[in-house]
Amino acid sequence: MVKITVRNGNVEQALRVMKKKVAKEGLVGENKKRERYIKPTEVRKEKFKEAVRRRKKEDYKRKIFFGS
Repeated sequence: MVKITVRNGNVEQALRVMKKKVAKEGLVGENKKRERYIKPTEVRKEKFKEAVRRRKKEDYKRKIFFGS
């Protein structure tokens, strides 16, 4: 649970702090995932796709770093 205190009536700053805390805790992403039921096979496929994306990103960074 995210708690924010508004100091000196500065609502804009409180909103910025709240947005950062919500993003850090991953609440928005978690809510998106729970909007609908996802079959276990779809979960496995997504995990695999994410692993492939991560691997490609690491390979790309390594390629740039070593210059080959």
